[in-house]
Amino acid sequence: MPRVDYVDTPKFIGTIPNVTVAVGRDAKIKCVVQNLGTYRVAWLRVESKTILTIHQHIITRNYRIGLSHSDDRQWNLHINNAEESDRGGYMCQINTVPMMYQVGYLDVVVPPDISASETSADVTTKENSNATLRCRAKGYPKPKITWRREDGKPIEYGNWQKMKLQKIEPPETYEGETITITKVSRLHSGAYLCIASNGVPPSVSKRILLNVNFPPMIWVPDQLIGAPIGGEALLICNTEAFPSSINYWTKDDENSLVHGAKYEISNIEKTYKVHMTLKIKNLEADDFGTYKCFARNSLGSTEGSIKLYGM
Repeated sequence: MPRVDYVDTPKFIGTIPNVTVAVGRDAKIKCVVQNLGTYRVAWLRVESKTILTIHQHIITRNYRIGLSHSDDRQWNLHINNAEESDRGGYMCQINTVPMMYQVGYLDVVVPPDISASETSADVTTKENSNATLRCRAKGYPKPKITWRREDGKPIEYGNWQKMKLQKIEPPETYEGETITITKVSRLHSGAYLCIASNGVPPSVSKRILLNVNFPPMIWVPDQLIGAPIGGEALLICNTEAFPSSINYWTKDDENSLVHGAKYEISNIEKTYKVHMTLKIKNLEADDFGTYKCFARNSLGSTEGSIKLYGM
């Protein structure tokens, strides 16, 4: 009886690993075959059924597609400078009858990018009106938006006054594309950071400034101050205003006082607050009387009064 030779048919070794790559990077999809013999390996796009390679030849005109192999065993499809359109299934096919194939999937991820046209610029609003901050980002997977205040204070949002009455502590961060603050307060003014992340580095952020406009207010700690002739007197007014106010002092409703040898005037500013001081040196009888501190901005003006008397 004549001898019959049996030739082993090809078979795949393992499965094609799914590959994840960042946009712009190079991807390699591996297909491992045993006993290929005279058969041929081809790579195809699953969705479009486009033939990319046949054995050692690149068929597609896509210049970013490459091919490498070793010992007719490992067949590597290279996708250089990956684009989002490359996302999908790739088939490794052997021309047996019936045809043998495996499919692997390429996922092209995209780092977040904040969309300027859909994100708030700096926001200016009046106190007790509603304020909305928006931040949107593109990327794949869809980015998550996290808000925090630059100064580290908790984020009050929505009906924050009701939450305060219910003694609900505001969070240090807030997730979502939009923050709405009802009846916004000057306490909410400042810089808010919108941070977009999706697990693909780098995360990105944008700084959005919330300006809350309100007319000036003045607090006078001591409205009656006594000092001896020849001594000094320190008068203090505290103001709050936004936009920033023009601040000045007068005596007995006359012209504003000027910094110099007699008067030492200081304004210490912190955000929308100003600590006003007036030091009157080498007191004489004519220095006693009524002093007023003024604060004025585009929304209004106010004043405080301090009476200085001799001791």
